[in-house]
This record gives sequence, structure tokens and C-alpha cells, in this order.
Amino acid sequence: MTVSLVVIMFELTGGLEYIVPLMAAAMTSKWVADALEREGIYVAHIRLNGYPFLEAKGEFSHKTLAMGVMRPRRGEPPLSVLTQDGVTVGDAEALIASTSYSGFPVITSPESQRLVGFVLRRDLVISIENARKRQEGVGSASKIFFTEYTPPPLPDSSAPLKLRGIMDLSPFTVTDLTAMDIVVDIFRKLGLRQCLVTHNGRLLGIITKKDILKHMAQMADQDPDSILFN
Repeated sequence: MTVSLVVIMFELTGGLEYIVPLMAAAMTSKWVADALEREGIYVAHIRLNGYPFLEAKGEFSHKTLAMGVMRPRRGEPPLSVLTQDGVTVGDAEALIASTSYSGFPVITSPESQRLVGFVLRRDLVISIENARKRQEGVGSASKIFFTEYTPPPLPDSSAPLKLRGIMDLSPFTVTDLTAMDIVVDIFRKLGLRQCLVTHNGRLLGIITKKDILKHMAQMADQDPDSILFN
């Protein structure tokens, strides 16, 4: 990088006599910067901006399982989910207003917790807004269906809202007994933001990139709460 910087400066200035002073200045500044801080400017900006960046290089050698990293943990509120045929437009809008998650898992029912798919927050918001404006009879009492077939509406009932088209039918999942080194490798290679944790097709929790970074900090004997994200 130092040599490249000198060549670029030479091409910009066209001064052959300045090559040696430029090289000396670049090398001196690099030595001073390395003495003060070893990380590069890109890493420093990522840390200052609070971006959840997972480095492609590096090894995760700790023997932990996905069930120990996923959320919700013991004592935390349950996972915010949608059911495939039992939620209304008002319920979905209340869930959107009370949370800041980027998406919601879709399950068959609260009793079975069988995973069906995953819906992004922005797609759900846009679909509900468009349906209220363009589809007649859609209100807060209208039922949302993520199923392929919907039952005929009852007399004097609000028009149903079919949103199966916005649902990801094959979200990326891992089992609760998956080793975390495999999960970290999957996040690095596929660039995932979140991964659902299941057991025999039953939804248990979710792992995000932020959870992995905090877990890695905890394994390195650091305070996981000291890592802040914007």
C-alpha cells in the first residue's frame, strides 16, 4: 500500500524529483500509525460506526452449540412471530409498531411452533399499506393468510389479505445442536443477517450476526455488553 500510494502521488504530480521525499513521508507516517494502532482505517470506521461486521478471516475454536447463543434465552420474552392463518392486520401492525426487528418468522400455530417461512419487515409494511389503499374491504380486522389456499370469507366480514407471495418459504435454519464454529462459517461465507434455530422443524429461536459477535467477545473474556451497534 505504501508503494502504491507513492506511485499514485507521482502520477498526480508528475514530479520525478519528489519520489524519494514522498516515499520517506509515507513510510514515516506508516511507522507512526503502526506504533499507535495496528488496525486499519476501514476497521476503525466499522468499529466507530457500530457496524456488525464479521471478519472473513479468523478461526472460531470454542466448543459451543447454537442453543447456547440463540435468542430468546431463559428469562427473556418469547420470540416475536406471525402465524400463517391466525393473525389480523391490526395484530401485525401492532407487532411492527412495538418491535424494531428486520423480519418475523411464520409458524403454523403457537401450539405446534412448526416453522413455515420468514417475512421481512419492510415487505410486510408495504403490503399492508398497499392493501389498505387499493384493496376494498381490508381493515384492522382482516385476517392475513400466508397459506396457499384461503377459506372463503364469511358474510359481513372484512376482506382477507393474502401475503404468501412475500414470504420466504425456505429461510436458512440450523438445528439447536449445530456447533457454533459451523454457524460462524456459514455466516461468513453466505453473508447472513440472521439464522433460525429449529428442532425437528419446530422453531426454537434465532441467531443474528450481533449475537455471534457478542458471543465471540464473551469467549475472548470481554464484556459482550461493551460492543455497541448502531
